[in-house]
Amino acid sequence: MNPDHSFSMSDGRSLESLNPKEMLLYASLDCLAHTITGLLKERISTVKSMELSLEGRLSTPTVVAESTYAHFNVVYNIECHTLKEQLDISRAVNLAHNKYCGMLQMLRKIAPLSEETSIVATE
Repeated sequence: MNPDHSFSMSDGRSLESLNPKEMLLYASLDCLAHTITGLLKERISTVKSMELSLEGRLSTPTVVAESTYAHFNVVYNIECHTLKEQLDISRAVNLAHNKYCGMLQMLRKIAPLSEETSIVATE
């Protein structure tokens, strides 16, 4: 796990307890975080806080071998200092989400992918 990013499950489980289908979601979030961070380094923009979450809805009520993902949703909650940073971050999120994160590109081939974005400048 990259020390620059923290990971938490809403139910308190650890990374080691994830099943393979959940690991796919984790790997996608990790790819997304690295992509956004890399794009922001090019723009010399800083983030006060960034929280990303990815939910995958399965085709079955419980996880079984036949379960497939029917839908994915990414939520971006980002806080920055200035309006200029807000524009840079918005651009980086858009590029990562739609073009540069290979894991999200792969998820799109599995099921529809939606997004919710909140980028707030505090100064």
